[in-house]
Amino acid sequence: MLVGRAFGWMLIIAAIAVLAGDISAWADTGALTFTATGELWFTLHSGSLNLLQAITQRYIFPALWDPIFVTVLLWPAFAVFGVPGLILSYTCRRRPLLHPKPA
Repeated sequence: MLVGRAFGWMLIIAAIAVLAGDISAWADTGALTFTATGELWFTLHSGSLNLLQAITQRYIFPALWDPIFVTVLLWPAFAVFGVPGLILSYTCRRRPLLHPKPA
């Protein structure tokens, strides 16, 4: 539970950082555009993105790349990080221990 909660919070922090960058760019340019997940990934490490595409198309299932992976890579990065982060943080949260009431 602790690992899931920690990973969830890391994803939430990443989502907030990406959203802050998008808002900062909006303040500079006056146009609100969200950073796509694929664009962010390509900026951070393009080689791993190209490797994922090659492995998916050659060895796993070629039709999996275009409709599924490409769609997710076009989504805003803050949502791709934030939604799983919120789900992990919520499902791995601390729950109070249930003690039976004394008779």
